[in-house]
Amino acid sequence: MLKTVRDVVDRGVLCVDLDGTLLRSDLLVETAFELVRRNVLYLLLMPLWLLHGKARLKQEIANRVDIDPRILPYHKDFLAHLRAEKADGRTLALATASHEKYATTIANHLNLFDAVFASNSEVNLSGAHKLDRLRTEYGAGKFDYAGNARADLAIWREAGEAIIVNPEPGVAKAAEAVADVAHRFDDRPRGIAPYVRALRLHQWLKNTLVFVPLLLAHKLTDVALLAQAGIAFLAFGLCASSVYLLNDLFDLQADRRHPTKKLRPFAAGDLPIVHGIIAMPLLLTAAMALTVFLPWQFSLVLGAYYLVTLAYSLYLKRAVLVDVLTLAGLFTSRVIAGGAAVAVPVSFWLLAFSMFIFLSLALVKRYVELTMLARTSRGQVEGRGYRAVDLETLAHFGVASGYMAVLVLALYVDSSAVTLLYAQPHVIWFLCPIVLFLISRIWLLARRDELHDDPIVFAIKDRRSQLAVALGAVLMWVAAL
Repeated sequence: MLKTVRDVVDRGVLCVDLDGTLLRSDLLVETAFELVRRNVLYLLLMPLWLLHGKARLKQEIANRVDIDPRILPYHKDFLAHLRAEKADGRTLALATASHEKYATTIANHLNLFDAVFASNSEVNLSGAHKLDRLRTEYGAGKFDYAGNARADLAIWREAGEAIIVNPEPGVAKAAEAVADVAHRFDDRPRGIAPYVRALRLHQWLKNTLVFVPLLLAHKLTDVALLAQAGIAFLAFGLCASSVYLLNDLFDLQADRRHPTKKLRPFAAGDLPIVHGIIAMPLLLTAAMALTVFLPWQFSLVLGAYYLVTLAYSLYLKRAVLVDVLTLAGLFTSRVIAGGAAVAVPVSFWLLAFSMFIFLSLALVKRYVELTMLARTSRGQVEGRGYRAVDLETLAHFGVASGYMAVLVLALYVDSSAVTLLYAQPHVIWFLCPIVLFLISRIWLLARRDELHDDPIVFAIKDRRSQLAVALGAVLMWVAAL
């Protein structure tokens, strides 16, 4: 339990900031995203709350959102340092601008702090307010302070010693000019690797589907159309990355409870949340700017893709079966967008094949998640509506959908449409056993619990899948001769 302020021993007390220091995240932003995820209409209320001051905004959010202190991304090295200080008899105080509800929850969980100073409904305890509180409690120069932000410089100036943790750009140098820096902790990854993971650039491979209509129309050698498809690919990638960032910020709590998603840059605290907030509109603006080089129909498809993906992130991903149907539709929209970008009509056959094949892949993705769930002995996927008991049912759905795609392909081979494009259409028939092999193998590995990636990413990395796709491409080429 926490001690009262009167119980705090005024001897070398170490005051610790929370957001960005003890935590590799920002609770105000996190809880605001969680509130909007529950109901997007809160976006209209937040500015009204803020008009009454930041303290009011934090109070209103705290009234509606709880946190789980067990899954938060703590700075491990700094936390170990605090535990060592506590073991040596050091008095520790948590001094944060976060709401007192969250600060007290974390303090009780860690069982380290003798006192907690935090924001409440009347005071936003940041900057000058925090300095005044610490000066009142301990006196100038009679406390040490651990922080990370430029707003902490005034506090360090009056602290006995400064501890710098994951400093914002330029803060470390500025702190050294105004305070005696005793320790520095910095565990955030360097370079662009966290940004690449956050943008999920490997997922851009899915956007190669925009080239499919051009390929099937045998117009890949048309340089102008190929350039248009390339612009469509880039626009889809930028748009998708914008939504990936938004999705990750909405899913922070759920991702931290997931065995693999907890390693995502924002969930793990490898990237500041504010970087994601800045990048989202920039990426979306760049994507929409590229559409001026393409037919207006492509802009409509891309806009619809963004809105549906946004709806998926907010609501549809938690709707059983609607989620996988939406994913299949989003994959198919890439094909439709590719046709719109180069003014090539997308045939009924291609749309039908795409919907069935991508539904199967979406189902296998959910199946893999449920398999992980079964291993952790929990009854329901966090942030989803599925249960472990649904495993067999999803497998049946997925295999049936994949085989339906092969049936569509077989019927296409025997249709009049194929003779218009291929000199030897009978050769295309051999694609059927190749697709059957790919679908069957993915589901076989999933049932064996040997598929741990997104199925499309797996197929791209898997040697046998690569050979099967290459053989299919050769068959298509021979059929067109």
